[in-house]
Amino acid sequence: MQSASLHLRPARSSDAARIAEVYNQGIQERVATFETRERSAAEVAAWLDDPRYPVVVAEAGGAVVGWAAASSYRTRDCYAGIAEFSVYVAREARGRGVGRRLMGAFLEACRRAGFWKLVSRVFPENTASLALLAACGFREVGVYQRHAQLDGVWRDVVIVERLLGDAG
Repeated sequence: MQSASLHLRPARSSDAARIAEVYNQGIQERVATFETRERSAAEVAAWLDDPRYPVVVAEAGGAVVGWAAASSYRTRDCYAGIAEFSVYVAREARGRGVGRRLMGAFLEACRRAGFWKLVSRVFPENTASLALLAACGFREVGVYQRHAQLDGVWRDVVIVERLLGDAG
C-alpha cells in the first residue's frame, strides 16, 4: 500500500467494525492505551453519534487502515474548545505514512469543528507515536508519572498538545 493511494474522510457508521478491529489491535499490543477490554462495533458506533467530535479514517483499497478521533476533554464550559484525541493505524499499514496523512486531515477537521487545542497522553516507549506527533506539530508538555496501571504495572505517560487556529 502506498500513502498516495489513501483516501481520508469522515468516519461513517459502516466503519464501526473496522475501527473497533484496529483499536483492538492497539489494546492487545499494550503499547498505546491503558484499556484492556476490547471494543465492539456497537461501542464504536456510539462515538460516531456525536457530531461535535470529529472521527476521520484513512482508507486504502476500500478498507479502513487507520483512524483518529476527538473526544471530550472536560465538562466545564471554559474547556469546550479543547479535545482529547486518539490515533491508531492497523498493523499492516504502519510505517507507510498513513498516520501522518491521517493526522493532517484530522487536525483540519478539528480546527473546522472549532477546537483550539488537542491533547493526549502517550506511553514513553511508544516512540513511533511520539515521533508522529512531533512531526505533526505537537509539543511534549511533561510526564505524568505512574499515571495508571496496565496489567498490574505502573506506567508513565508523556503529555502532548497542539494549538489550532487562532490559538496557534
